Amino acid sequence: MSDRLSEPLTERQGEILRLIKELTEVSGFPPTRAEIAERMGFRSVNAAEQHLRALERKGALEISAGSSRGIKVRERGGPKISRLLELPVIGRVAAGSPILAEAHVQARYQVDPNLFTPRADYLLKVRGLSMRDAGILEGDLLAVHRTQEAHSGQVVVARLADEVTVKRLKRRGNAIQLLPENPDFEPIEVDARDGNFAIEGVAVGVIRSGKGL
Repeated sequence: MSDRLSEPLTERQGEILRLIKELTEVSGFPPTRAEIAERMGFRSVNAAEQHLRALERKGALEISAGSSRGIKVRERGGPKISRLLELPVIGRVAAGSPILAEAHVQARYQVDPNLFTPRADYLLKVRGLSMRDAGILEGDLLAVHRTQEAHSGQVVVARLADEVTVKRLKRRGNAIQLLPENPDFEPIEVDARDGNFAIEGVAVGVIRSGKGL
């Protein structure tokens, strides 16, 4: 495996690898093939897929089947060997109760702990289509890193009084906007000092097979 990691990349492969790293840092999870094709000016998603597979063969990426965003940049020196991580799948959250309360756990799902960066703490069953254009669909499992800190541009899980919602964060001082990724929905404006508002975590990936759970 270490020999493969030493294989040189073409100039275009290096550009794609840097793009994946940059988009992952900004949004919190890897880009889709369509996003890569658009950014790189490819005529088809298939062209992006071919480049990703070439990067995988050279050991620069790990690609997970069944997930549109299952792309992970590998560090030099090879992947770490680790046991599967069992994550709780959180369904509808009751008002005022902790998001990880056992009553909210619908199932448990085993994943490679190296699949998401930072590491996922739980999977949230997505309801609705407000984040459709970000590739987060009804029934998906959103991998979430539990934290109360988030930066503008990240997709967050936020608590608003009695509701838990998934939106893109835009912050300016204490003024916060929770932005949908679907023009049919309106932004939500809140004050960071409002006791009814809290960030529960940041999205680090999507598992498309959520509808089967």
